Amino acid sequence: MTEPDDLLHSTATDLRLSTFRLARRLRRERAGDNVSDAHFAVLANLKTHGRLAIGELAQRERVSAPTMSNTVDALAESGLVVRVPSEDDRRRVYIEITDSGTEIVSATVQKRDAALADAIAELDFTDEQLRTLREAAALMRKVAER
Repeated sequence: MTEPDDLLHSTATDLRLSTFRLARRLRRERAGDNVSDAHFAVLANLKTHGRLAIGELAQRERVSAPTMSNTVDALAESGLVVRVPSEDDRRRVYIEITDSGTEIVSATVQKRDAALADAIAELDFTDEQLRTLREAAALMRKVAER
């Protein structure tokens, strides 16, 4: 490998390791113990994008439609989502987040943000380092959204 390739590879490795560690720590912060990571991801998707069909949810979460159907069944049983029939096509059903589901997403996001803010505060970063973290977050978002 050439030097630029080595730098790219080592950067990717460092980013992967630190991202996974941070994600694992943040996943521990939840508003409800009965909501798994997969269930939370579906709820967050619905909160962000609004009412979606099961196929759309499955595609967004990169799982099969039957797997998503099982997830939605569990969330509906818990009162976190409801099925809403389409006004245009009786065969089509949409999934919509309930107020309880929205509360869990909001509370979990707040807990995770607070935990991360506390961790950053403990490290006593300079203003310049905080700006660097913000810039890195923007770059990481670009990579994640590609």
